[in-house]
Amino acid sequence: MKKHWPLVPLAAALTACQSVPYTGRNHLVLVSQREESAMGVQAYQETLQKARLSRDRSSTEMIRRVGRRLAKVADRPDFQWEFNLVDDDKTVNAFCLPGGKVAVYSGLLPVARDEEGIAVVMGHEIAHALARHGAERMSQGMLANLGGQALSVALAKQPAATQQVYSQAYGVGVTLGVLLPYSRGQESEADHIGLILMAKAGYNPSRALEFWKRMEQASGGGSESPLAAFTRTHPTDARRQEQIRQWLPEITRQYYAPR
Repeated sequence: MKKHWPLVPLAAALTACQSVPYTGRNHLVLVSQREESAMGVQAYQETLQKARLSRDRSSTEMIRRVGRRLAKVADRPDFQWEFNLVDDDKTVNAFCLPGGKVAVYSGLLPVARDEEGIAVVMGHEIAHALARHGAERMSQGMLANLGGQALSVALAKQPAATQQVYSQAYGVGVTLGVLLPYSRGQESEADHIGLILMAKAGYNPSRALEFWKRMEQASGGGSESPLAAFTRTHPTDARRQEQIRQWLPEITRQYYAPR
């Protein structure tokens, strides 16, 4: 039996076809930036209410200093940037929600070691937001679960269903501090864009190789490692480092100007 997929009107599909910054990849996004950002703000607030913010002023200021530099070169004046350090030594992670809402978990600090290590991770996470990977995934969920309706219609008629699709797309509110994994293709794209952001902000993009080697060592490949799930959902360590080596010469030549 033939499977019938929900249809999206041609005009809407053409309008929703967007290009990812820097890579130029075309993808379908049925969610407006305003709607996506509004939900990002709400999810961020809910996440921080459940979390405990770090009282380490030095580390918090470092996170915000790196964040400001990356935000400046991200060239998204419409984003309401916010950077917070969450006090959770067991969580080795960070995320950036739509609209520029960033959280870094203190468990990441020993692996990052310094500002450039933090810039690797934050650049990668901010790249997800710039590329609208979550909205892309949410659009796929809308097609599957909401019959291809525009989000504005879904919000008006099926707000509960829309919020469910958002939770499925981002994972925020489902598991504190753990967003659902992006596809490996999206992860590689975020690596690429993140390196460009690093370089534009004056951070040495080659330091990304050192950081991911430390992540590889910290994960240890063991199922009990707090990094095990993180590394499983990302490109393999060998593949990631191979791609970074391929990208570095052009990125360094085109974007890197040390501060």
